[in-house]
Amino acid sequence: MLPFEQQACEDPEVSTIVELLRAQSSRRPDAPALLAPDRRAATCADLWRQVDRVAATIREAGLDHRARIAVCVPNGPEAAAAALAVAASASCAPLNPAYQAGEFRFYLEDARADAVIVPEAERGPIRDVAAELGLAVLEMVVDPAAPAGCFELRPAGPTTRRAGSAEATEPASSPSPDDVALILHTSGTTARPKIVPLSQANLVASARSIAAHLSLSPDDRCLNVMPLFHIHGLVGALLATLAGGGSIVCTPGFDEHAFFDWVAEFDPSWYTAVPTIHQAIVANGAAYRSRAPSHRFRFARSSSAALPPTTLAALESLLGAPVLEAYGMTEASHQMATNPLPPRARKPGSVGLPAGVEIAILDDAGRELAQGETGEIAIRGPGVTVGYENNPEANAKAFTHGWFRTGDQGRLDADGYLVIAGRLKEIVNRGGEKVSPREVDEALLEHPDVAQAVAFALPHPSLGEDLAAAVVPKRGCTPDEAQLRSFLLSRLAGFKVPSRIVFVDAIPKGPTGKVQRTSLHEKLAPALATAFVAPRTEAERTIEAIFREVLECGPLGAHANFFAAGGDSLRGSQVIVRLNERLSLELPVTAIFRYPTIAELAQAVDASMRAAADHARLLKSEIDALSDEEVERLLAELEGARSLGADARQPG
Repeated sequence: MLPFEQQACEDPEVSTIVELLRAQSSRRPDAPALLAPDRRAATCADLWRQVDRVAATIREAGLDHRARIAVCVPNGPEAAAAALAVAASASCAPLNPAYQAGEFRFYLEDARADAVIVPEAERGPIRDVAAELGLAVLEMVVDPAAPAGCFELRPAGPTTRRAGSAEATEPASSPSPDDVALILHTSGTTARPKIVPLSQANLVASARSIAAHLSLSPDDRCLNVMPLFHIHGLVGALLATLAGGGSIVCTPGFDEHAFFDWVAEFDPSWYTAVPTIHQAIVANGAAYRSRAPSHRFRFARSSSAALPPTTLAALESLLGAPVLEAYGMTEASHQMATNPLPPRARKPGSVGLPAGVEIAILDDAGRELAQGETGEIAIRGPGVTVGYENNPEANAKAFTHGWFRTGDQGRLDADGYLVIAGRLKEIVNRGGEKVSPREVDEALLEHPDVAQAVAFALPHPSLGEDLAAAVVPKRGCTPDEAQLRSFLLSRLAGFKVPSRIVFVDAIPKGPTGKVQRTSLHEKLAPALATAFVAPRTEAERTIEAIFREVLECGPLGAHANFFAAGGDSLRGSQVIVRLNERLSLELPVTAIFRYPTIAELAQAVDASMRAAADHARLLKSEIDALSDEEVERLLAELEGARSLGADARQPG
């Protein structure tokens, strides 16, 4: 077979999904395309025939290439084939089957859907909402004996014509390169989700670019564990694999217990996932060699969120293969940068070199910054959307002089590799001090007891924002908050150390597996809440009184956190000064960062007082052991030192 680069040169006119799939079917009709557990593989010819059948059903239902068809199908080969077939013949709007009625209503109305595709057995809220909105429903009927991804599509009732539909007698037409193939929404964690329309040309350009940068060939097989209602799974795994002529295993979704069984069964050469999945694979790594003793990955890929260097190193060690961190987003049809394959350099902590797009770093005014300077990452290229749909305000903010502003902060290093500091919206402004949560994540992950860690902002009455972190301990480990805070203080400035660290079994994630920092304070509210316990010791009562004086607040429990109660670094220094004066201590000002709760600070005070008492007893015992002559000599030396000091202070 020809390498991908030569194939791409042979197909310079391929700019739609129909053309891409037709070319692969013509070139390799009997080669496997879609595979799945407990299913017969579908060949490239099978997939092409399925695409053709779906297109015919859509036209028979009176829907033309401009129609918007939602696909609400659980992850697996049918979801893959349905998304491909609809995107090849109309506009596909993939939906998360786990949505509830209100969510379905919002996304279907916002996307102006004309029809929905659902499994025949589906009886959930999607059907009720579709009926309420007057949408055509097309049922997917699957024969388990058929090849993976092959199904029959039939109307569930009389179709309802809407804007964008066509008379059944209208000649069938295929989409052009500029027609919308995929309709996705942004995550909407900080604002109303925005519609991202991606054209046929956008998707094909991105898929071919990913395939080229990964050197994908017909010999490659991808194990897909990503959702097929999200750009990462749809383009980064599915479409890129098919563009390279390879095959893809369509699983029901990531399952840490089944992952290595799938590896043994299908012998994939690569997989792509978000960092949380990679961390779960590392945590269950003992199963790899026991279940797939002879398997070797060619590489693994990470995208959609920052991959901590510690996870990258552990994963490469486990797999014995390079791990390529990439940078993608919906508005770019996924990939924008990637670390290259060996022998070129991979840089941990970097998302690599521009891939399929141009990258610039802009200042607030939209001016390009010099190499090495930090600013907002901007892109332009054939995979980038022309703009958000029906949202001129968002487009005015997002596009500057032809550049799309990603909302991410970063810099290009001396070798042209892109280093991301974090989302501009995720940067925590802690009373004027800017903290990158990613830096805190990586520091926490260096602790031997920490498996996962995510820092995030907390609303704060005086600082505006405070910093917290959620931590998943490694199995069998029980780190405590004070221990981790002390660990961080040895690596980070005090203002970068979270005032709250909560321990959880799992960090809440969005439907695509990504952690959404901006809403974590709401999702973790129960864990962040502390029950009131009255101060129990003299030290706790003294500290509580000082906290109340400085904060000018009411009673505080023993577990009250100074910063969560409204404190900041300036008032924190006042607490330590007053505490030292009242108890004759010498605590450093940084103690308030290390021990921000009343109970923790009281323990530090008690330890300091015990140390002082022990020192006094030791000194007394040493003095008691001296003879009278030695005591008189020491007193004389002390008096002489005092006299010398007094003379030195005299003028002249």
